[in-house]
Amino acid sequence: MAMGNSTKRIRDDDLFVSADKHPGWVAQSDHTPKVGDEVYCTGGEGIVAAVLGKTSDGSRLLEIRLSSEGARPFFAAASNVLVAAA
Repeated sequence: MAMGNSTKRIRDDDLFVSADKHPGWVAQSDHTPKVGDEVYCTGGEGIVAAVLGKTSDGSRLLEIRLSSEGARPFFAAASNVLVAAA
């Protein structure tokens, strides 16, 4: 049976990233990641390709090129990404 698109399958944990659940990544609340920074978002690991306008929470909108081969660009609020620990 084919599955339709349903938001009932999306869990809250799938929508937000947490540094507690991803060792080696830190929340970047002090400043916006820059183009070229390595980040982790709900789509996985990637590189910031562009920093765009502001989101409803006041953070910047990021265009992220995911590491997965063939993945399309992913957009995320800077408030919901983690940056690779130095």
